[in-house]
Amino acid sequence: MRPRTILAFAAVAAVVGALAWGAVRLVRATSTTSALELPTTRVKRGAVNLTVAARGELQGGNSEMLSAPMIGGGTLAITSLREPGELVNPGDTVAQFDTTEQEYRLKEAEADLAEAEQQVVKAQADSEATEEESRWATVSADNDVKLAELEIRRNPLLASMVAKQNLIALEAARNRQRQAAQDYTNKKTTSAAGIAIQLAAVNKARAMAATARRNIDSMTLKAKTGGYVNVQQNQNQNMMYWGMQLPPFQVGDTARAGMAVAQIPDLKNWEISASVGELDRGHLSAGQPVKIKVVALAGREFTGKVKNIGGTTGPPWDRRFECRITLDHAAPELRPGMTSNMVITVDAMRDVLWIPSQALFESDGRTFVYARGSGGFLPHDVKLVQRSESLAVITGIDEGVLVALSNPDQLNKVPARQQNGAMKALAK
Repeated sequence: MRPRTILAFAAVAAVVGALAWGAVRLVRATSTTSALELPTTRVKRGAVNLTVAARGELQGGNSEMLSAPMIGGGTLAITSLREPGELVNPGDTVAQFDTTEQEYRLKEAEADLAEAEQQVVKAQADSEATEEESRWATVSADNDVKLAELEIRRNPLLASMVAKQNLIALEAARNRQRQAAQDYTNKKTTSAAGIAIQLAAVNKARAMAATARRNIDSMTLKAKTGGYVNVQQNQNQNMMYWGMQLPPFQVGDTARAGMAVAQIPDLKNWEISASVGELDRGHLSAGQPVKIKVVALAGREFTGKVKNIGGTTGPPWDRRFECRITLDHAAPELRPGMTSNMVITVDAMRDVLWIPSQALFESDGRTFVYARGSGGFLPHDVKLVQRSESLAVITGIDEGVLVALSNPDQLNKVPARQQNGAMKALAK
């Protein structure tokens, strides 16, 4: 071939390659634009079952809660604890706390009790000795008075001076008699008070010993009913961190007085505690039917009813409330703590218009959808009849109308970086 022909073929090949490369760039730019297409759906008519989906944990109803005993203001160390899910019978030990301190207090109280009892014996002996001494002094004073009175009878026969001395001796004897009687009464009262003080010390030591024994007994947590052990989460402040899932109690952990350590659920009455979003609170009420699927029991479905609804808690951006659900029929395979998925039937409606919940918008007191018209997707006011987390029942619009699932105005707010990238792809 001639050189000119070869050059012509090369030029044509270069042009074709450039066109192909431009087409690839155009396709890429077009695909980026198409990825931003508005998602849509159509208004549908038919039967609607409004439901609320929730997730919770299986618990025994009327559960027996085992808590750390109310002993002092410190913490108690766990020395023994049953494994989560372990089966126990009535009277079995579930948890045991360290009793070293209480055993020391018991021995101390028993020693104080023994000492106090000996002090009582000593006080009683001292009282008897003092009483005997006082009685002897009283008898002696009585005898002195009688002797002085006998001497007085001789006064008519004696000189006046001697008679005067006898009268003085009689008066002195009577004074000693009165003093001896008073001393006897005082010493008897003092001895009785001393014995009473020692008896109070005995009662105090006995009460301290009894308290220590009760504390030791209470530090052994036993099951009153049979069931599977559900070990509680450690809510100790030293273990709490923001956003941290607290682990359950284990041997070696410490618990404050009154803190729940383990739970023995009543296997005859099962309940589920579910956390539900605040948006669905107005749809739920006691007695509504519930379908329950336990994650660990694939293929099994249980029925239940809403028992009660608790208060709303949580941060403003995630307000939730507790909903307790009872199972109609139990099964031997159920265990505390099993994760359960529930569908609560709120209302059953027939021949109504409905759309997905995300296709309904609210602003400035208006409820509207973005309906497809000649000028594109434009706001169209509708009336909300009922709404759940997944769908909304409405009126004021025709069946089959195409509506947007997101705000069309947001589609135009494409980041400048993406727009510039598309333009550069077309320019090259």
